[in-house]
Amino acid sequence: MSATAPAGKGVSCRNLVKEYGGGDSRVLALRGVDLDIAPGELTLLVGPSGCGKTTLISILAGTLNPTSGEVSVLGVDLNRLSKRERTAFRAKNVGFVFQQFNLLPALTAAENVAVPLVINGVSRGTALARAVEVLKSVGLAERVGSLPSQLSGGQQQRVAIARALVHRPRVLVADEPTSAVDARTGQAVMELIRAVALQPDRVAVVVTHDPRVFGFADRIIELEDGRVAASRHADHGAGVPQPAPA
Repeated sequence: MSATAPAGKGVSCRNLVKEYGGGDSRVLALRGVDLDIAPGELTLLVGPSGCGKTTLISILAGTLNPTSGEVSVLGVDLNRLSKRERTAFRAKNVGFVFQQFNLLPALTAAENVAVPLVINGVSRGTALARAVEVLKSVGLAERVGSLPSQLSGGQQQRVAIARALVHRPRVLVADEPTSAVDARTGQAVMELIRAVALQPDRVAVVVTHDPRVFGFADRIIELEDGRVAASRHADHGAGVPQPAPA
């Protein structure tokens, strides 16, 4: 199966279940999630710690397999992809901002950001030039040659975001992208993510506990105990999510 995804498709989940462990140690992280996420808008996933948010976005990004249920991303049924096809799909279509950054310590900021392009077959010189452009866009023009150990937590977060954006992914998934940055940098980060989200062939999903970013949302989905407890289209995040229709 090809890793190329058709245009105009978003994300669809039906009865999505994820279990960890077994027996007395069994944990049910997702308990039958039904969810549709449209392209061209920014969706926030909110809810208490342990409610399944990170598990859900990891499945949407193709880095984690569900125990059961259906998940379609950009019109592609991820359950039908082989391991190799899923890896190729992620490399081409998905940008993931990890909460723990996951930067390679021996690589400079520019080299870290260039990694997705190199994986996709772009020459090293071209990849580094594009990486420098994206680092400039997140305010790190002076740190392109710095190692992660030479950067603050907030700067490392911005490198991680630049890495997720550099190959212009059609699916952008971010786990707490503003957790390690100040208010001004957080606003710049969310402006970048929203610019991606508003493109009609892109999907952007952000997990957050940060009320400062609610104003960027087009839709807010609340998870509780592994289920969708509330969902609404937001007037730039005003108010709180309302219960989803039964």
